[in-house]
Amino acid sequence: MLFRASAKTVAAMALDSSLYLHLTEQFTHMHGYRPNPSEARSWERSIPALTAALNDAGLGDVEVMLEYALPMNSKRADAVLAGIHPRTGDPSYVVVELKQWSDVVPDEDDPVLCHVASFTQPVLNPIEQVRRYCEYLVNFNGAVAGHPERVGGVAFLHNATEFDVGPLREIESDQWGQLFAGDTRGEFIDYVRARLSSGHPGAATADALLAGKTVPSKQLMAVAAQEVREREQFVLLDEQQVAYRKVLNAVRKAQQSDHKEVVVITGGPGTGKSVIALSLLGELYRRGIPALHATGSQSFTKTMRKVAGVRKREVQDLFKYFNSFMATEKNSLDVLVCDEAHRIRETSANRYTPAARRTGKRQIDELIDVAKVPVFLLDEHQVVRPGEMGTVEDIRAAAARRGLNCPVVRLESQFRCGGSDAYLRWVVRLLDLEPGGPVEWEPDDRMALLMADSPEEMESFLDGRRGQGYSARMSAGYCWPWSPEPKPGQPLPADVRIGDWARPWNLRGDRSVSGAPPSALWATDPAGFGQIGCVYTAQGFEYDWSGVIIGPDLVWRGDRWVTDRTASKDPVFKRSTPDADVDRLIRNTYKVLLTRGMVGTVVYSTDRETQEKLRELLGVGRRVTVTV
Repeated sequence: MLFRASAKTVAAMALDSSLYLHLTEQFTHMHGYRPNPSEARSWERSIPALTAALNDAGLGDVEVMLEYALPMNSKRADAVLAGIHPRTGDPSYVVVELKQWSDVVPDEDDPVLCHVASFTQPVLNPIEQVRRYCEYLVNFNGAVAGHPERVGGVAFLHNATEFDVGPLREIESDQWGQLFAGDTRGEFIDYVRARLSSGHPGAATADALLAGKTVPSKQLMAVAAQEVREREQFVLLDEQQVAYRKVLNAVRKAQQSDHKEVVVITGGPGTGKSVIALSLLGELYRRGIPALHATGSQSFTKTMRKVAGVRKREVQDLFKYFNSFMATEKNSLDVLVCDEAHRIRETSANRYTPAARRTGKRQIDELIDVAKVPVFLLDEHQVVRPGEMGTVEDIRAAAARRGLNCPVVRLESQFRCGGSDAYLRWVVRLLDLEPGGPVEWEPDDRMALLMADSPEEMESFLDGRRGQGYSARMSAGYCWPWSPEPKPGQPLPADVRIGDWARPWNLRGDRSVSGAPPSALWATDPAGFGQIGCVYTAQGFEYDWSGVIIGPDLVWRGDRWVTDRTASKDPVFKRSTPDADVDRLIRNTYKVLLTRGMVGTVVYSTDRETQEKLRELLGVGRRVTVTV
């Protein structure tokens, strides 16, 4: 949230421009960059329209929370109004989405989407947008989790007329999704009067919402079974819902005619790519539409099979690998959902592939050919192995060779790392994956970042968090050799050694050994805490607290990072792998490891100069504390 005050105070500040200056300053402080011009214009033009209506309604004491951040998510509602319900006397909240649009038309194929002249891609109908914000708020904020009736939602298109917005009403309105235009301002005033009482200050009600306990995140693995077999468990917001509808619309066209279309969904860590994939698979599965989920990740696929298919074998069969389609007939599936498509390789063949099956066909071509609607979800900056080549341009080029349409939906909001955009930007700046170099960490209220002075201290701290009911894991760069797994009953070799402290790597095999879970379940089985994870078992997963050991393959020297390929024990790095590729892959590896935590991250470097640099960047008081 950028600012809160009563409606009359916000209106007064808007008149003398102090509100705009305050919002700009707060936004820049919280996000690390200035708001874009369109966002700044909306503050200058839309907020006065809202507060004028509230004051005309006699609701000057209602509390207005501007740019309210949804919990565990980087999405922000334009405003949340807090007050007392005039009929029940209970707390009452109205989520408001403000639009300056006047030229808007619904999508001809899907009224849940609409087109605005200033946007190149379709966007969510504002009725659906605010409805999903309300649903998400009720799902994740304890103050209203048991009282959905206390939340209302409205889109106020103050520059539009009823003639402009009337077609948007093709989708049904309800308590969480109302729409008003500039020339129905009187109806908007009647709406807020019906939900908020005049003469009752809303500050205490706003306090209650802000203090509401965040309902524990419905993490991907924990609800996979319900997601596939029942109604969708996740609330898809904004461009996530656009991506979801884009695929379903392509599927509908494919069923109605001889239509084939490739859909690409791209976004950074935690933007909801796998949530979209599971939502699609669940919906298609419930409709009886032939569809499969595929990844290049053994850990992810095996976990999906175990969790989502715990009671139904046919559900397990929905989860495949990218190299499963070498001999599959063209267009034999209606839909193939390719998750983590950045892990697509040049060919599906490997050293074990029989000569008769070595067609020389590119893996990306196999995946496109097998389904009428192939869907690719990817993050181009999570490539961590040589030979991985799934990029937007690769997929678009492969589609173009077949004369196929290939829309791309880009996801911006992220859910990982507590929804903290500031933390993700700090990580990419830390690793020089974005220009500007490392910057000091400015703590926000979404993500905790701490450092440990030793691996013992890190482990003890994380174990304490586990005692409080959080999940926690420790991971490290691939800087220690990996011994063969012992026979059952024998202890795991403690390969990761730092001084007197030593712990085993996670298992590599498919079976449990000495109480440690199989490789694919390291990130989700509580017994995985006793081992150190590598990037290949951590990638694609999340846990509450993440401990990251930065090894000698990435060290700070003078004023820059230096990667040392000789310190890496990763067998995928061959002598022929160029130094520039190794440098990029090592940095990408630590980006993956540093973005697994949902609540907090603890870092430690084995190198003294690097540890001093981290201490400088994190500042005084950011060390872990261990209660003995």
